[in-house]
Amino acid sequence: MHNLLDFLRKYHHWFLFVFLEVISGVMLFKFNSYQGSVWLSSANAMSGKVYEMQSEVTSFFSMTRANEELTLRNFYLERQVDQLRRLYTDVTKDTTVEERSQLQFLNQYKLIPAKVVSNSINKPDNLMTIDKGKTDGVEVDMGVACGNGVVGVVYLVSDHYAVVIPALNASSSRISCAIRGRNYFGYLHWPGGDPTIAFVEDIPRHAQFKKGEWIVTSGFSSIFPSGVLVGKIEKVFNSSDGLSYKLQTRLSTDFSCLRDVVVISDKSIAERTKLINAARDSMTIKR
Repeated sequence: MHNLLDFLRKYHHWFLFVFLEVISGVMLFKFNSYQGSVWLSSANAMSGKVYEMQSEVTSFFSMTRANEELTLRNFYLERQVDQLRRLYTDVTKDTTVEERSQLQFLNQYKLIPAKVVSNSINKPDNLMTIDKGKTDGVEVDMGVACGNGVVGVVYLVSDHYAVVIPALNASSSRISCAIRGRNYFGYLHWPGGDPTIAFVEDIPRHAQFKKGEWIVTSGFSSIFPSGVLVGKIEKVFNSSDGLSYKLQTRLSTDFSCLRDVVVISDKSIAERTKLINAARDSMTIKR
């Protein structure tokens, strides 16, 4: 307390000076219209700049949530468009039962939003890491997609992160695909090199299609539902043995700027896996 009183006695003239300056400033701007208007204009300009900066910061951080919502919405819309296309091709039937079954089919899937925290596209066997793991419901062998199409399959999972094998993995990625509306099936393979081009192999020789048609997931696995975009046919080649076609496909997903994705959780995977394992065990016992 004694030191505080000594400090105030030593510098009291400075405190008095500041106090008088404040009083004079208030009187100047309060009782003089011109100076008051200048003060208000300056204060408004400064507060406007502060609010503008605050708005930009708020907008930046809100973009994260907006991107997640757009990714989810795009994925749901793609699924709905695919199901509606199937119904349209069967308009001659009674579509009431089929429409109900298609909607139930969509409800099997739960989408878990996630963000890509590391990614590579220039290696033969690229890997990707996302910021969701076991605590978020992510499991091994779940499909990963974005608003533009297929991304890959979950390979390893920790509590809060997961490693994904993307379509751009030459040795490990094999995704079941089909020509949309044609029901000809094959699998997607990326040989390396250009990250925008992959090949759909094992398309049968009797298949009828044309360049520019879309490749989508076939739905023949428990990883992806049918109709998820893969890419567009650009060129057609014969396979090495000449028994099938090999389709050069421009991927719909831009892996170079991938940020927001969704992990596809199929509620029926556990039931199907249990059934398959039971069948294998039964066959083993019989042998």
